[in-house]
Amino acid sequence: MSEIRATHAGLISFLGGLIGLVTGSIFSLIITRVLTPEEYGHWGLILSVVSYFPLILSVISYWSTRETATNLFSGKTAFLSTLGLSLIASIFFIIISYFITGETKTELNNFLLATILIPIMFLVGIFSSIAYGYKPHVLGISTVFYGISQVFSVLTFVYYFDLGIPGVILSLTLSYSVSTLILFLYVREKIKTSLQINFIKKWIKLSWIPLYPIISLVLANSTILIFVIITDSVLGIAYWTASLILVSIISSSGLISQATYSKLLKDKDRSFFQDNLTYLFYFAILFTALIITFARPGLFLLNPFYEEAFPIVIILSVEGFLLVLINMFQNSLIGIEKVDTNSNSTFKDYIKSKLFYVQSLRLIQVASYVVIFIVVFTLFTSSKNSLIELLIYWASISFVTHIPLFIIFFVLIKKNFSNSFDFNRITKFLMIGSIISIFSCFLTENFLLYDENIFQFAPRLLLFVGLVIGIYAIVTYLTDSKIKSLFNSIISEIIMMIRK
Repeated sequence: MSEIRATHAGLISFLGGLIGLVTGSIFSLIITRVLTPEEYGHWGLILSVVSYFPLILSVISYWSTRETATNLFSGKTAFLSTLGLSLIASIFFIIISYFITGETKTELNNFLLATILIPIMFLVGIFSSIAYGYKPHVLGISTVFYGISQVFSVLTFVYYFDLGIPGVILSLTLSYSVSTLILFLYVREKIKTSLQINFIKKWIKLSWIPLYPIISLVLANSTILIFVIITDSVLGIAYWTASLILVSIISSSGLISQATYSKLLKDKDRSFFQDNLTYLFYFAILFTALIITFARPGLFLLNPFYEEAFPIVIILSVEGFLLVLINMFQNSLIGIEKVDTNSNSTFKDYIKSKLFYVQSLRLIQVASYVVIFIVVFTLFTSSKNSLIELLIYWASISFVTHIPLFIIFFVLIKKNFSNSFDFNRITKFLMIGSIISIFSCFLTENFLLYDENIFQFAPRLLLFVGLVIGIYAIVTYLTDSKIKSLFNSIISEIIMMIRK
């Protein structure tokens, strides 16, 4: 039997994620208030390009998680290989920076400085992948330390010294360094192994499996660069990035099911799945309702300049809800696939496996999204559409193209996991969340006073947010016995963390 307790680990990750939400919000508030919209757009472009490179780490990290979960000792091999790969990635990033800055008229020095992020992001990635298969709750703990250091560093480099984009880069570098140290302390036992060339041979031989999903990620992220080139402006990326800050809050609900993948890798027990999935719906519904309700005041809080982008946030919020579920469905389907545990598995076996099939579905969805995106923007940018209208088209395309993928994964989960959906409880949560959201929208529109002074406006907004969370929590606590037990477990986890 696995030593991983899915709900226990999920609760710790979720609690860490909640703290991360607070610290991340402070970080975002500072950079959106200090940086000009143009600077923020440039930063969004830099971040999107930097984010490409850690994707290739999946050649190692993908197998590292699965090997750690099944007690194969590849830790040191994964660590040393990651160091070499990060060096190669850094060199390529420097080369590509010259081409991108020439096309987008962005500051080359900022791109070059961002190179320091790549090695540290690689280390965080490999240590996280080892922890994911060994002690998934550690990811929540590292998130807390990352967030706290992020606040202190951004206050120092961006707010106090006013270093602009270089200050943001230095802040993230320091935060990632702290996260790396915390992760290392927890997984160091898994790295005290021998270097084994056989693992490297296996990773190279089967590299097409983890690299295959990267095609989808690269294609999806390419829309940012395409949008800048087509519109010849980074201002739209500033609106888009600000919108994603709010929408990203919804993804935090996925932390409650973070340990599901590791649990499924370790043993065949799937009895926990229904409750875990129901808890995911519970928090995803709450967070989605919050973002939809407070889309406009949330953007105003970040910076009054971004307030008019609230329709984009609303559309992306519904998509964000689907994405949380899609990601959980995908990881669960891959988690029950055991083809890689058989040393005699052939190329044909892998092609037939869920490791390939599930990712193929995602690639089809992303390819459709990018093709429609290019066609629509080729047609509409020649007309007199405003920037906000173009961004609404973008968000709508992204949302609509995710619906078929959600339906397919939904059917696959029902097929592979018996009694996977507790429809009665999920419907109850949806109804409660919808009613509270409608009521809160009425209150917000009529009673929330807007003030550009962040110290005046933030407390007012937080009061309304707290009201929504409180009502949702109280109503569900009183009407659902399992939610009552979950809340009691959360309180117990907090008490234990304080005592430690």
